Amino acid sequence: MTTPEPADRVLARASLADGNPTGWFDQLYTAAARGEARVPWTRGAPNPDLAAWVPPGDGRRALVVGSALGDDAELLASEGWAVTGFDVAPTAVEAARKRFPESTVDYVVADLLDPPGEWHHAFDLVVEIINIQAMPRDFRAAAVSSLAGFLAPGGTMLVSEVAEENVAPEPGPPWPFSRAEIESAAQNGVRLVSLETIHDGARYWAEFTR
Repeated sequence: MTTPEPADRVLARASLADGNPTGWFDQLYTAAARGEARVPWTRGAPNPDLAAWVPPGDGRRALVVGSALGDDAELLASEGWAVTGFDVAPTAVEAARKRFPESTVDYVVADLLDPPGEWHHAFDLVVEIINIQAMPRDFRAAAVSSLAGFLAPGGTMLVSEVAEENVAPEPGPPWPFSRAEIESAAQNGVRLVSLETIHDGARYWAEFTR
């Protein structure tokens, strides 16, 4: 018996065929809410690597890219950050608000490929964990450019993606990152502070500053 292809890949392929690199995210969350699919990157808890790393916020502004159901955004808020969490999927944003009705996090719908202008150089911490890798490489440079643009002077940007060099090739999503793609976040005044691999080389963990 042939194993059914995961819903995220089926939806992504159809969305890309229509020229829409991000439309499939909301379709996947909607299908998952009906019990018809699984969102593979949701954990029901904060990313453990982020939890071990995050510094105290002291009221500074943080942005969580692809905030999904809110776990990482809530973690940062608990550490004293003034957090904005955004996702391109309205269904995900609505679900995060319902999960955390008393939250201080500002959950908003936004597109990394066309972000709000007022976010330019606005955040002291920018967190991107395994989101951009869900976009095909044709759109990756624009996504990384937007990411770098969020970072305020003196701030910290964290980028963690699956490492291409240590993953067997298979149809995406995800489409893992090369080292050069991770390093490309150092642009327009942003510089790389450190780059390492974690989880036995399976994932990149990079820190940047402006």
